Amino acid sequence: MRHLMSPLDFSVEELDRLMDIASDIEKNRDKYAHMCDGKVLATCFYEPSTRTRLSFESAMLHLGGRVLGFASADSSSAAKGESVSDTIRIISCYADICAMRHPKEGAPMVAASKSRIPVINAGDGGHQHPTQTLTDLMTIRSLKGQLGNMTIGLCGDLKFGRTVHSLINALKRYPGINFIFISPEELRIPDYIRIDVLDRNNIPYKEVIKLEDVMSELDILYMTRVQKERFFNEEDYVRLKDFYILTKEKMDMAKKDMMVLHPLPRVNEISVEVDDDPRAVYFKQVQYGMYIRMALILTLLELV
Repeated sequence: MRHLMSPLDFSVEELDRLMDIASDIEKNRDKYAHMCDGKVLATCFYEPSTRTRLSFESAMLHLGGRVLGFASADSSSAAKGESVSDTIRIISCYADICAMRHPKEGAPMVAASKSRIPVINAGDGGHQHPTQTLTDLMTIRSLKGQLGNMTIGLCGDLKFGRTVHSLINALKRYPGINFIFISPEELRIPDYIRIDVLDRNNIPYKEVIKLEDVMSELDILYMTRVQKERFFNEEDYVRLKDFYILTKEKMDMAKKDMMVLHPLPRVNEISVEVDDDPRAVYFKQVQYGMYIRMALILTLLELV
């Protein structure tokens, strides 16, 4: 039995196979429509989510399975003080696989250590968000045709953004990757990412404050929102929330084949006028997210 806690839980070869399955699902939906008949997915979400929770649920339903779970800690026995360890023991009696989101880093790992069913980390605090990373990789590979030899700009909240941390960890294993980190001083990437991931693996990167300074260099621009829920005080959030706004004028500085990704939800960091630009692929990204989660469920349940 396998779990998914981090993108690094899968080798590059396993990731390639997972994306191959997802691509086949995209082309042959009917072929997979009943592969999870009789199977149940539990979605245990201790903090709010729209895209990730509904993407998992949609993935399981499209595979012919069923779904149960809760959408917030307040609607579960966590409100009564039940531990994650006890909850997963209970869930293991009801479901065949579990997707868990939790505000505390490492909580899904604790659950996995006590679980009798595969557990998928659907986001733990500011730590990891591996299925979003799988979605990002799938989007880039599908639209660019490769996952190496490109310059990727990550813009916005790089300190608390778990999607950013997971993506850096995943892409470090591909050749020719060059990172440009675009953020205010207060939201720069954490030292452990800089030292343990980038420096240790001799991955080239640079850090800048102004998006306009590097727009023309990018093959991928990965925008993120400034996350209000990760700040300790309102004043800092208000000061930084509008630091970056991607506009049509800034897009005019970019390469003709540059792509804009965003893990969503968007607040106002991408102007709605950008949505009509063919390089804005964040809504396609959502669709790829469902396909890759379908492939992941099938893989962890050993059905493919």
